[in-house]
Amino acid sequence: MGMLKEFKEFAMKGNLVDIAVGFVMGAAFKEVVTTFTGGIVSPLIGLLFNTDMKEWKLLLKETAGPDGKMKQIFLEYGTFLTALVDFIIIAFVMFLFVKAINNMKKKDEEAPAGPPEPSNEEKLLTEIRDLLKK
Repeated sequence: MGMLKEFKEFAMKGNLVDIAVGFVMGAAFKEVVTTFTGGIVSPLIGLLFNTDMKEWKLLLKETAGPDGKMKQIFLEYGTFLTALVDFIIIAFVMFLFVKAINNMKKKDEEAPAGPPEPSNEEKLLTEIRDLLKK
């Protein structure tokens, strides 16, 4: 029973919950980026080269299958390039996100602290001064 309680405490720590939320948001963001790349970036690149980027491939070998039909083996570098564009977009957005968080942390650290609290000696001297004024 102790291990279950320890696991519950571990799972409910703030950092782990934050990581889980970030993971779910990252998965959803990846879908948005994939759609953006597949629906906007790839067709625009396709306009430049008169082809769909995802269909870029290199024929490596043509062989006869067991049923006698000819089969082709391709190196599908267009799919890889599309995934690479996805990765670059996600990495750049994450960089901007981390940079923004770091800038906010710096501003919090740079906020001027109030005047330092007087030492015990200064407090005693202030009390003595106030008593002498009476």
